[in-house]
Amino acid sequence: MRRLLTILVLLLAFTPLHAATTPAEKLANDAAQRELDSSPRDGNIPSYSLSPENLAKGRHLEHVGNVMHFGGALWGIAYLTLLLLLGVVGIVQREATRRFRNRWLQCFYFLLLFGAITTVLDLPLAVYGHWLRLHYGLSVQGWGSWTLDQLKSSAIGWLVGGLLIMLLFFIIRKLPRGWWFAFWLCSIPIILAGIFVTPYIIDPLFNKFEPLSQSNPELVQRLEQVVHRGNMDIPPERMFLMKASAKVTTLNAYVTGFGSSKRVVVWDTSISKGTPDEIMFIFGHESGHYVLNHIVQGILFSTVILLVSFYLGYRFVTWAIRRFGASWGVTSQTEWGMLPILLLAFSLFSLALEPVTSTATRTHEHDADVYGQEAIHGLVTNPQAVARDAFQVLGDTSFDDPNPSQFIEFWTYSHPSIGRRAAFAAHYDPWAGGFEPKYFKR
Repeated sequence: MRRLLTILVLLLAFTPLHAATTPAEKLANDAAQRELDSSPRDGNIPSYSLSPENLAKGRHLEHVGNVMHFGGALWGIAYLTLLLLLGVVGIVQREATRRFRNRWLQCFYFLLLFGAITTVLDLPLAVYGHWLRLHYGLSVQGWGSWTLDQLKSSAIGWLVGGLLIMLLFFIIRKLPRGWWFAFWLCSIPIILAGIFVTPYIIDPLFNKFEPLSQSNPELVQRLEQVVHRGNMDIPPERMFLMKASAKVTTLNAYVTGFGSSKRVVVWDTSISKGTPDEIMFIFGHESGHYVLNHIVQGILFSTVILLVSFYLGYRFVTWAIRRFGASWGVTSQTEWGMLPILLLAFSLFSLALEPVTSTATRTHEHDADVYGQEAIHGLVTNPQAVARDAFQVLGDTSFDDPNPSQFIEFWTYSHPSIGRRAAFAAHYDPWAGGFEPKYFKR
């Protein structure tokens, strides 16, 4: 089994998740890297630059974001370890079992108490992060609305988490040695159901949505040109506008849902700050995720990651309880106190596997960039300039560092850096020099 696990991890790390790089794509990637490597000392690059004031903001946000990212991950590991070492987990477990005889009530009460403790411990970083976004004008969401969103997220996590935990402990009691595999099998339909219902139930709790055709019928007509170019099944009913401006000033668009709930969502901030041509490229990028089956591939990739994580979690929990259980007050994997131990294991594994998952998502995002630029070819005058300008607008509104550390980009970025994306867009021209586009034949 250990040999199988090693093979799985190696496959995750080194198996490419996208089509082979075309000659035109390789040339553009090489040119983008040269542009990044030869960038001026001020950090700007020819294809994407910020004003001196915004560049200073971007560098500060990048630095603080990196500290908070790694610091937050290490802090989570540290306080979970301390809660176990100091016996807090054992105390919370005894309180839940003393107060209630019913296991359902014990589960939700334990989760409520433990969740309250971890929320308090995480709160300083969360509050500082929101204050920083307000300070730099990236967010316009008031503290009352922000607090309400946090309470909504906590309530959803408590309810859904309690149901999943009851299922987990039922399986553990039935299959004490194979629960990791059985629960993994059960998690697959649960994940699919969650992805399916999120656009219908979860997303409307936090933001307002409306059909894009309701407020932007002319834009929908232009976007349908991109749909027809790719022979896609994205009718206007699956194009939605999200009222992001009520909370943020940044730009975004995304694909969400699964099956009949799949849809493309464009933020109203993107429409207000971008030109129709730039919105076409952004839509082309998002429809690329749709056409290239990135949601399905992402689900498959996530299930493999979960399989590895559950197995390692099982091994970690059994070792930790055998070695430290008596002093922690957790003597069996059927006790509620096992949950923080499993959470500690997942925290360690997610930090270690982060570059693998980041590389996978960056690959999808790059492929979607290529698809989006090819999809608008012939529909706009200059697809290279349009894509580059779209990245400029995205970066301007978020104060994105033009040329961040390549190590940080490799380890944490879910997308290629804005500078890299802009430089690639500026140089990607498969219609010149006898090359072939990657996704659209001539």
